[in-house]
Amino acid sequence: MVNSPQSPRQNKRQELDLTPFSASGGEPVAWRISDAPVPYPVAVAAMEARVAAIAAGEAPELVWLLEHPPLYTSGTSGKDSDLLDPRFPTFASGRGGQLTYHGPGQRVAYIMLDLKRRRPDVRAYVASLEELILKTLAAFNVRGERREDRVGVWVKRPDKGPEHEDKIAAIGVRLKRWVSFHGIAINVEPELSHFAGIVPCGVADPRYGVTSLVDLGQLVTLADVDVALRQAFEELFGPTRALLPEAAT
Repeated sequence: MVNSPQSPRQNKRQELDLTPFSASGGEPVAWRISDAPVPYPVAVAAMEARVAAIAAGEAPELVWLLEHPPLYTSGTSGKDSDLLDPRFPTFASGRGGQLTYHGPGQRVAYIMLDLKRRRPDVRAYVASLEELILKTLAAFNVRGERREDRVGVWVKRPDKGPEHEDKIAAIGVRLKRWVSFHGIAINVEPELSHFAGIVPCGVADPRYGVTSLVDLGQLVTLADVDVALRQAFEELFGPTRALLPEAAT
């Protein structure tokens, strides 16, 4: 992607100090990858249980990488009018944000961290998740950018027209007792036409679409992204330890 200067508003987000989220001491963050698509209600139930255990000091923090079968989720700001074609099941979600799509070819990372121990600052935490995505994309020579008025990570698409941009990753966060859950979704090679069933994240401006790493010409796999994501996560949040695929959350 072509590099370009960022606006003062974008730089304001980048000035946030992200270092304190790399907590010293404690156990490494457990790192789990599910090979088969996980139904959304199953994932939410597992997250709820893990978050409660983390808050009680009974389980280590966890990053859970997975795919979902095709579905839509609606966050706390979701609008019924943004569901244009209910071709897939739609689930109400307690995370922030509006409607989004999840499906095969999209790497979802559910991130369960004890922010009370690390740093109880939601705004800075969301900025750290943005930075996590930016670093992961940079490993594949893709420049992602923040936008003050649009959540998620975007790439410029001058090939589509002036001021055109596409969203490549989404962010949705929820906290319970200062333990985070839900997280991020990076489009690696999903079926982009599935996003047409909704107004993604409430952004209806025709200049703003949806893209993926493969759509941008990067022939990478979910496994490739997982390696880059873990490296970026450890830079920002500290060490991890891998769990066996069959390990329970």
